[in-house]
Amino acid sequence: MSDLELCYLPATEALARFKAKTLSPVELMKAVIDRAEKVERKINAFPLKYYDRALDQAKKAEDKYAKTDGRTRPLEGLSVAIKDEALIKGERVTFGSLIYKDFIAEETNPSIGRLLKAGAIMHARSAAPEFSCAPYTHSRINGVTSTPWNTKYSCGGSSGGSGASLAAGTSQLASGSDIGGSIRIPASMCGVVGFKPPFGRNPDTPPFNLDQYCHVGPMARTVADAALMQNLMCGPHPEDVASLRPKLRIPTTLGDIKGWRIALCVNPAQYDLDPDVVKNTRAAADLFRAAGAIVEEVDLGWQREDVVRAAEAHFGTIFGPWIGTYAKKHGKIMTDYALAFARESKRTKKEDFLKGLEIETNMYKSLGPILEKYRILLCPTLPLPATKAGESYVKKKLIINRKPQATIAHWLMTICFNIMSRCPVMSMPSGLAANGVPTGLSIVGRTYDDVSVFRAAAAFERERPWYRTAELRPKL
Repeated sequence: MSDLELCYLPATEALARFKAKTLSPVELMKAVIDRAEKVERKINAFPLKYYDRALDQAKKAEDKYAKTDGRTRPLEGLSVAIKDEALIKGERVTFGSLIYKDFIAEETNPSIGRLLKAGAIMHARSAAPEFSCAPYTHSRINGVTSTPWNTKYSCGGSSGGSGASLAAGTSQLASGSDIGGSIRIPASMCGVVGFKPPFGRNPDTPPFNLDQYCHVGPMARTVADAALMQNLMCGPHPEDVASLRPKLRIPTTLGDIKGWRIALCVNPAQYDLDPDVVKNTRAAADLFRAAGAIVEEVDLGWQREDVVRAAEAHFGTIFGPWIGTYAKKHGKIMTDYALAFARESKRTKKEDFLKGLEIETNMYKSLGPILEKYRILLCPTLPLPATKAGESYVKKKLIINRKPQATIAHWLMTICFNIMSRCPVMSMPSGLAANGVPTGLSIVGRTYDDVSVFRAAAAFERERPWYRTAELRPKL
């Protein structure tokens, strides 16, 4: 097997080869690092690198596999890119901001700690925009991160470096977090698997563990790899009051979806859609039909202006003021998009938050009955393939299908399902657009029904697996 093939080897297969002693963790780590050194100048996914340390840790993992007592951990020897936002005690984290360029964490995010305790090796930090407040990834401290599929375009955000790394073959696994689509946006723009668990499923650090829009979750190239991570990240934690019990495990074997009734909504809330997104979404629905499901089109009845109003009220009450505390003191070294986020939140009134809750209630009154009738809902992850790399869209308007978007919130379709925070959502690649960038399909489940989402995603993946062949990999 060539080094490039090793880089795209699914994590579950790598673990099986480690145990069978047909592949060494050191051999795999060297291939991944060599790949990163080749492509990083093009995509810029890793602001912080720990290659020498990672190789030392891989050697220790190799020694464990060489023993006969079988005492290896679930992720022993696998590389994982950890988002440059997650706290790890004693490790540097910048949050994509010059303000924190030399910051060392004093605690560990519980979900990330579980991955590392399971034997995963952090060989790099993955890039994020400043304070993870943007749907693209560029910052004053780390520069611009691009999708490997077409480096003129963004990898998405805020977990953009994680998506770019997975697509480029420079990590086996990667972590993400999602407050407005930050796992699903880069999963879509990079053509990988990204899972937003329902609120409380995976423990997080304060204060955002109490924000129902906020979720920490796995990113991977295959559904099985995402399940592997999710089963380790989830479960109650003594330091997170919102973390759910009992622990939910995704089954290792996910059955078929023959006879399932599935809803399809090509446009959940009257967004302006790129034609390639529409085409690829409908083609993806046909693959579900090929897998034996009954797919029927539905209308959610949501209105984009309502979604925007609810989201802006929520962000303007919690996330925006939090960023605003930094803007007061450090505004001169912050990004334009972070300052805009803080500035716009000042317009939010307490009455707006109440109105937002009313909108959220009405949105679920529409979605809830549909999810009672249908096992899952399909819709596009985003209304376009990708935004231009390095563009903030603060002063300049994004154009979709010849229509200017009033604000970023007007095209962030993902926000709908942060509002529907108890619904698990998986983003999967649905096809390629004319610009060579993937488009994304969201698989939305009933509240807390993670297993059905994974089962549907696995069935879809069997119909069209990505990264297994050179044709469905970026040409870097």
